[in-house]
Amino acid sequence: MRAILKKEISQFLSHLVGYISLIIFWVVCGLFLFIFPDTSLLNAGYATLDELFTLAPWFFLFFIPALTMRSFAEEYRSGTMELLFTKPLTHAQIILGKYLACVVLMIIALLPTLMYYATIRHFTDPGIPLDNGGIAGSYVGLLLLGSSFAAMGMWTSSLTSNTIVAFLLALFVGFLFYFGFDALSHLQAWQGTLDYYVQMIGIQFHYQSISRGVIDTRDVIYFLSVIFFFLYLTHLNLKYRFIQLNG
Repeated sequence: MRAILKKEISQFLSHLVGYISLIIFWVVCGLFLFIFPDTSLLNAGYATLDELFTLAPWFFLFFIPALTMRSFAEEYRSGTMELLFTKPLTHAQIILGKYLACVVLMIIALLPTLMYYATIRHFTDPGIPLDNGGIAGSYVGLLLLGSSFAAMGMWTSSLTSNTIVAFLLALFVGFLFYFGFDALSHLQAWQGTLDYYVQMIGIQFHYQSISRGVIDTRDVIYFLSVIFFFLYLTHLNLKYRFIQLNG
């Protein structure tokens, strides 16, 4: 599994697409959080990183599929999946190796955002304390959100040999789970009955809960369940592919 993890990170960083994805992510974050006046942290009027955690789901909706789209789709297209099946690795080890590589790359992408904290700290009066607990809790929420999107992306990549299709499917599934269920909960048909439960199915409900700085075990269990569910679907797809290849 460790070999798969290293291979995936190395492959991502050896392609121009990998660097372009990271650079676009950092540039877009910088533009929205320091240049565009409506969302600039410097214009917020108080010491906070709330705008980062509000915009991050939008950034992740496009960035994470770019990380995961090649995971299996490229193996199918190039015919190396058959070779991978001959290695002394279980399907779970292959999936976890590729998944953890995506999570590590996501963390690498997030590390420079810690400079935003330093910047806000620098421009804040020393007598005014920052909500360090809330910021730490929000980063935990961000990691869980990105890890959930990564699991969705792994599944969509296992469905097709076309990386663009894998990207678009991951974008759609992520959008559905983050915004779709929340929008559905506002339908008149659910009001006063199931609206709260429909909202709870969506990721936005749990992400916003953790972003308040309070880590509720029910939210953590929800995110871990989403990750497990999509990785399990990926496992079923790989198992089906293996049976097809071996008659």
